Amino acid sequence: MMNRQYRVGMIGVGLMGHGIATNILRAGHALRFLDHPGNQPVDDLLDAGASRHASAREVAEGAEVIILCVTGTPQIESVLFDTDGVLDGLPAGAIVIDCSTAIPSSTEAIAKKVNAAGGRFLDAAMTRTPKEAAEGRLNLIVGAPEELFAEVRPLLESFSEHITHGGPVSSGHKLKLLHNYVSLGFTAVLAEATAASRQAGIDDDAFLEVLGNGGGGGVVLERLRPFIKAADPSGFRFSLSNSLKDVGYYNAMAGDVGASHQVAGAIEALYRQVDDQGEGDRLVPELIQLLGKR
Repeated sequence: MMNRQYRVGMIGVGLMGHGIATNILRAGHALRFLDHPGNQPVDDLLDAGASRHASAREVAEGAEVIILCVTGTPQIESVLFDTDGVLDGLPAGAIVIDCSTAIPSSTEAIAKKVNAAGGRFLDAAMTRTPKEAAEGRLNLIVGAPEELFAEVRPLLESFSEHITHGGPVSSGHKLKLLHNYVSLGFTAVLAEATAASRQAGIDDDAFLEVLGNGGGGGVVLERLRPFIKAADPSGFRFSLSNSLKDVGYYNAMAGDVGASHQVAGAIEALYRQVDDQGEGDRLVPELIQLLGKR
């Protein structure tokens, strides 16, 4: 298994998917991908031997493994089930790996449809950023049967650094939403606190020192630090509209399982407000600036 080379199909060669594709090719696997306006420039992939195709069906027909790396649940369902979608070309026994962020109840329904069509399905949600994706150092959170997880783990290792097997199908997406809620929740709290600190006349360096030496230290502070110090948003290359989507998915999951989500509701409302103001394409650190305008 360790030396097996797969024919891999990819749907979604955007900021994260391009890094995954690069590392799949680097590991010696064959790659075919869907031609789509949301892709990053793909000349480097084509030069490395990848092929591009006009439909998801064509991508699936020539693949043993199909990796999805798209925006969310509506896009996943579309590329799988629409006419000329993946299921129209899915070979018997082929494996669908969903690296997107999705609503877990939909993931469970999707897995049943893929299995009924003769394929196999697992969710392998990602954390980290496009930088780590390009370096082959993503964190993956997998929902899959034990046997299928063991089978595909060597392929997953070609583009990841840490892999957590969370449990059965949909566990990866559940854990991803928990992770993103905590991360984006901390971000919303820190953005509000930064805006309040400035309006209260506190020096940014003093603010950062106090938080960093105390309970405010951590990954989120370090991602936002370049923006607080120098208005550089590159430390957290994730859009406010995607933040709204992910917190909304978390709230949907919490509602499905009957969990409390009062704080999450307030955080979703904050992200929705800036998105409704037409700022959804801005990067997450810029929330600090937007809140400071009030």
